[in-house]
Amino acid sequence: MAEGRRYYDTGKRKSAIARVWLLPGNGKITVNRRPLELYFPLETHTTLIQEPFRITQTLGQYDALITVRGGGISGQASAIRHGISKSLLHTDAALRPALKQAGFLTRDSRSRSVRNTGKRKLANVSNTPNARDQYPQGIVSIVEVL
Repeated sequence: MAEGRRYYDTGKRKSAIARVWLLPGNGKITVNRRPLELYFPLETHTTLIQEPFRITQTLGQYDALITVRGGGISGQASAIRHGISKSLLHTDAALRPALKQAGFLTRDSRSRSVRNTGKRKLANVSNTPNARDQYPQGIVSIVEVL
C-alpha cells in the first residue's frame, strides 16, 4: 500500500448514496464533515458502519472521509457500510472472501415500492361508507334459492 494513497468507492442502499474515501490513518471516521458519533448518535448505526473494519481486522488502520446523501438514517448507515466494504477491496484484494461471506459486497436492492393512484399510501384502500357496495347486486344466497 502506497503511503498517502486514497481509495474511493460508492455505496448504495434504498435512496441513500455514500461516497467513501479511505486513507491510511488511525481509524477516524468523518461523515459529512462531522465525526461519526455526532452524525449517527445511535450505537447500532456506528457498529453497523464499523463492521467491515472489524471483519477484516483493519479497525484503526484507515481514516474514512464520507459524504452521504438521500434516504433516512438507517439507509445512509447501510450505504456507508457498502461503500467502506467496496473501498477496502481496493486496499487489499485478499479481503474479498471475508467481506463476501458477510454479505457486505452485495448491494441491497430493496427499496420503497411505487405509490398506487387512488390509494392512500402503497396499498392501503380507503374504507367505503357502505359494505354492500363491495358486492355485486345479483348475488343471492343458496338458502334463498332452496
